[in-house]
Amino acid sequence: MASKNKPDSAPPNYSLGEAATQFLLTLSSEERLKSQQEVYKFVRWYGEKRPLMGLTIPEVANYTEQITSSTTEVVEKLGIPKTFLAYAHKQGWTKTNLSVHLKSKKTPPKLGSPIKRSSHKKVLLTTKGYADLKAELDTLKNKRPRIAEEIQKAASDKDFRENAPLEAAREQLGQVEGRIKELESTLKTATLLDEQQAGSREISFGDTVVLRDLASGEQVSYKLVDASEANAIKGKISVVSPMGRALLGRMQGQKIEVKAPAGIMHYQIEDIQHRLT
Repeated sequence: MASKNKPDSAPPNYSLGEAATQFLLTLSSEERLKSQQEVYKFVRWYGEKRPLMGLTIPEVANYTEQITSSTTEVVEKLGIPKTFLAYAHKQGWTKTNLSVHLKSKKTPPKLGSPIKRSSHKKVLLTTKGYADLKAELDTLKNKRPRIAEEIQKAASDKDFRENAPLEAAREQLGQVEGRIKELESTLKTATLLDEQQAGSREISFGDTVVLRDLASGEQVSYKLVDASEANAIKGKISVVSPMGRALLGRMQGQKIEVKAPAGIMHYQIEDIQHRLT
């Protein structure tokens, strides 16, 4: 029988990039294909050569600030890096289970509020912008049955500790329903804008901007709001945030740079949905 006093071998001091590679190799080909984009996006945000052991709880907790809900798949987007961090802790690569600190920030709905300024704001949309939002709305409505089925399946699992799948499915459904209402309101009040006219207008407060990450090719959508309304999970960012400051005054087609923990992130402005003033 091995002696209890015998010291364990020191865990490898992997960089984030090395740890991500080791994690992905444990997955099946299909799961690896589905997971690698979000895993490497997480790694790239903090730096591929950053020591995994040096990643802090506050840094992980703030990761959601750069995720938008334009596709309302926040739970899925966070689920993959959460699994990666949980695996890393299980392997002894981190002292703390950082996965428990990577979660969407829940904001309670403001019920009964006499003022709902955002619900009556009109926006100017290009023909393409209108079509994109309409397509997203149709996609979300088609997702409802699948999420409802996931909720029913998770609710029937009495043995799962704390029933995390049920909580995740309910959270996703709430985000989907919220985004559907937002899209329906936007499309109902939108005014179509000539493409050439839209491209000649600068980004200002209240506008919604579609960006393309030049490194990954992923598209994200942000709405520029006051700091009091900012909610990164809902795609609303403050005009005084690093991203907000980089966008103000820019025009469609231009490129911007945003400072992240890992360095400078590069984006191109693909579309602007102007607020109607």
